[in-house]
Amino acid sequence: MAVEVIIRRTFKEPQQAQQLVPLIVQLRSQATIQKGYITGQTLRCLDCPGEYLVISTWHTAEDWTRWYNSLQRREIQQQIDDLLGEPTE
Repeated sequence: MAVEVIIRRTFKEPQQAQQLVPLIVQLRSQATIQKGYITGQTLRCLDCPGEYLVISTWHTAEDWTRWYNSLQRREIQQQIDDLLGEPTE
């Protein structure tokens, strides 16, 4: 059964967006070549400046977990968390 993963990232300073967006794109690019990845989208909230939602669909929870635990993803995610000053939800 397919699973959908929703990730929310919020930044407080407008200049953070200039650094955040390329990292999100990098994560998404790497995710698309992972086993079990189906599709994904990145949404920006118009009413909540600084909030991004990333929704991805995977064939199985195991496929998502494998990507989630990968060193490649964790390194990029750490850069995002460092930039935002808080963990991603």
